[in-house]
Amino acid sequence: MATTALAGPGRDWFTHARFGMFVHFGLYSLAARHEWVMSRERTPLAEYERYAEVFDPDLFDARAIARAARAAGMGYVVLTSKHHEGFGLWDSAVSDYTSAAACGRDLVAEFADAARAEGLRVGLYHSLIDWHHPDFTVDYLHPRRDDPPGPPRDMARYRAYLHAQVRELLTGYGRVDYLFFDYTYAEDRDGVRGKYPEDWAADELLAMARELQPDIVVNDRLGIPGDLVTPEQYQPASPMRAPDGSPIVWEACQTLNGSWGYDRDNTRFKTPDLLVRMLVDTVAKGGNLLLNVGPDGRGALPARDVTTLDALAGWMRLHGRSVVGAGPAAADLAAAVAPGLPPGAVLTQRGDRLYVHLFAWPFEHVHLRGMADRVRHAQLLNDGSELATIRLAPGQQAWNTTPGGQPPGTLTLRLPTVRPDVLVPVVELFL
Repeated sequence: MATTALAGPGRDWFTHARFGMFVHFGLYSLAARHEWVMSRERTPLAEYERYAEVFDPDLFDARAIARAARAAGMGYVVLTSKHHEGFGLWDSAVSDYTSAAACGRDLVAEFADAARAEGLRVGLYHSLIDWHHPDFTVDYLHPRRDDPPGPPRDMARYRAYLHAQVRELLTGYGRVDYLFFDYTYAEDRDGVRGKYPEDWAADELLAMARELQPDIVVNDRLGIPGDLVTPEQYQPASPMRAPDGSPIVWEACQTLNGSWGYDRDNTRFKTPDLLVRMLVDTVAKGGNLLLNVGPDGRGALPARDVTTLDALAGWMRLHGRSVVGAGPAAADLAAAVAPGLPPGAVLTQRGDRLYVHLFAWPFEHVHLRGMADRVRHAQLLNDGSELATIRLAPGQQAWNTTPGGQPPGTLTLRLPTVRPDVLVPVVELFL
């Protein structure tokens, strides 16, 4: 499990940011039918390698991607340096199966430079799996899993290759803030061995990362404890905790449509308002949200992704302070307020500001129990307009046009009848 906090001022940026962008790009983007296409379709290596022969990301604009992330209120970006297919997006000294060899471009360098120019933290995703390398042993996920046994493979040679490439990434591109390894599957199926931490020499790999980049944040997918845990494609029902009940750092990894890589015919897109609700839900439970985009085969962000990012940017421009630098509401405030809130209300807090995110718009009143003497100002966050507050007399009963029936100490807010025209309205309370 992860540690309870990211120790050191060089790493506290992570939980402050709360929101980041994942970028999945590779040869699978040309296939355009999911990043696992090589495994799903059991594609022979020679057939898959043809994508490298036509790889030409002429529309890959790292600066545009970084600007879109910054506009959407994201604090960090994570690019796939290499996915399971084995194709690297940098100029590797130990492989010619790379973007540098295919098209003469080091996309990791372009991406890192663009992110820093926009004030974003730099993250790299690096696959521990490699279906292209001749010494990566065949297992139940490998594209060649149905073939008759072939020549012997030597994981020790692959392990040396893996470590060499990680060393290149952590020494050749300046400061790397976040390393997202993917992934260990430490279980056997039908007598076929999975991949365990020892297959990567996980302890050594993590130690090398810490030595080369002392302030780096590393996830948990080496199969040994890292700095955070990474639930994928689901929203935790409650704040994530270690087995002993202590809080842990976590990051929800989510896609726009269920695919990480460009998937042309997949139209199951999450709506912008759903994504905002997922972001708020994550922060309210003490987590980060890493939201993925998948550039197409030419490297451009698909129009639907751009439209979604623009919508998120519009909401974050007005409401970002309820998310960035925020976290769960203090336990005493949440315990007092939550029972009286309308359905679909979610709390976050940043310093002396408490934020009530209204997923469903109630009619006229919001009752804040125990807050009559704790709020000095209330406003809608989207436009800073003051909300009238009502401090009902103890024992006040509801009668005619007077609300009541609330416990002593309740502060009642009067909302406008018309819902603000934003994805998720937010009430900001000055404590």
